[in-house]
Amino acid sequence: MTHPPSRRLTAAVVQHPCGEDTAANLQSSIAAIRDAAAQGAQLILLQELHRSRYFCQDEHPDRFDLAEPIPGPSSEALGALAAELGVVIVASLFERRAAGLYHNTAAVLDADGRLAGIYRKMHIPDDPGYYEKFYFTPGDLGFEPIDTAVGRLGVLVCWDQWYPEAARLMALAGAELLLYPTAIGWNPQDAVEEQHRQRDAWRTIQRAHAIANGLPVLVANRCGFEPDPSGVLPGAQFWGGSFIAGPQGELLAEAEDQPTTLLADIDLAAGEQVRRWWPFLRDRRIDAYADLLRRYRD
Repeated sequence: MTHPPSRRLTAAVVQHPCGEDTAANLQSSIAAIRDAAAQGAQLILLQELHRSRYFCQDEHPDRFDLAEPIPGPSSEALGALAAELGVVIVASLFERRAAGLYHNTAAVLDADGRLAGIYRKMHIPDDPGYYEKFYFTPGDLGFEPIDTAVGRLGVLVCWDQWYPEAARLMALAGAELLLYPTAIGWNPQDAVEEQHRQRDAWRTIQRAHAIANGLPVLVANRCGFEPDPSGVLPGAQFWGGSFIAGPQGELLAEAEDQPTTLLADIDLAAGEQVRRWWPFLRDRRIDAYADLLRRYRD
């Protein structure tokens, strides 16, 4: 039996806690990027909104001061770092597009330092402690992979991770990897059993995207406790748990709940072989899926 020639990629995901000092948070990300590059990483994924605390625990107009344009100070600093180290960096940023128009945006900095592209978060949650609809306009760029020196990246963001449609559309557009920068945790007052159920569901759904699409998946989640600035809720305990999975959902590397720079070796050609064994794309009944465009079948 012949196999597609190997295409090896060393990928890294970064998780760390975030404090009030945005410059210090950025330096934590930069230090982790340097550490990952020194270990041979060619692709490095940062956690969602890594420059600041997760500010969506309450609704306050002053939080918009955290936003910046893209290109802007953070993307330019990370672009220079990408060029210096010869790595691809995926960085989640709070984008100021115009006055009163803001997005939760992932910027992809290529190995030569240029801005290869951006993805604007499409699915925006609105739950206790996750009041993102107050801050973020839904993305308007669709589900388009971004070409880089290491391959075609299907970048999605946090709440997107619960939607198989988003992962599928990235796969159908030719993505070679799926990447999810994330900020998710549990309410410290929840029962331990409920906390475990939530984390297991989060991990399972993303591993399922790998399996259903025959693609590696990279997930970077923040860690540490962050208080609710309003004092209304008990705050969020971000559970970390960043991981890298192969195209059959196999865990290649997984973090716990501490600051971690996680690396794994990925063979991008393995997805070709997996899709030959499990030809899910071949057997899709696209003639029978029209109801997916309906909100609900009444």
